[in-house]
Amino acid sequence: MTTPLRKDAARNWDRIVSVARTLVDRGEPLQLNDVARRTGVGVGTVYRHFPTPEALLETVAAPCLEDLAVHGEQAMADTDPRRALEGFLLRTVEAQVTDASLAPVTAAVTDALPRTTELKHSLRSAGTRLLDRARDAGTVRPDLDAADLVPLMCGIAHAVDVHGGTPADRIDTARRYLAAFLGGLRTTPPNTAPPNT
Repeated sequence: MTTPLRKDAARNWDRIVSVARTLVDRGEPLQLNDVARRTGVGVGTVYRHFPTPEALLETVAAPCLEDLAVHGEQAMADTDPRRALEGFLLRTVEAQVTDASLAPVTAAVTDALPRTTELKHSLRSAGTRLLDRARDAGTVRPDLDAADLVPLMCGIAHAVDVHGGTPADRIDTARRYLAAFLGGLRTTPPNTAPPNT
């Protein structure tokens, strides 16, 4: 069980995370000394809460990861396996293009915080189960492996980053790219011949 922070320590923690969130959203690197200066607290205070920039970045990303993990579990309750998978992938790619902290945290090989490892495992597990269920139902290509999902979603997010635009444009572009990807996942209906090339 985690010991609750004192009120002043909790306020400092909130301020540090808020400043870090702003920096991440602006695309600026997280440097703990800089965060301390902008927050108006001592450098030692920042380091006590977050020993590395990676730990701070993972803390910034945690609410988004938690939301995706919850959505992944909820998607399993959908009785339509294809719709459940598509909904989960859509939520994932939208998060990647709207939350700048998500891509570097999910792409990192090692994690600074145990909670990050737990959340990433939960997301991978949900994606695997949703894909397996859709594959077993015959609604997606049998050759797609669960290990392919993360790099493919990251690829879509990177393409959106290159495209740029307003936040609304980015979400629309992500949805369009994901729709093209999902179209390629579909199995050919049994009585439909493939088009002539």
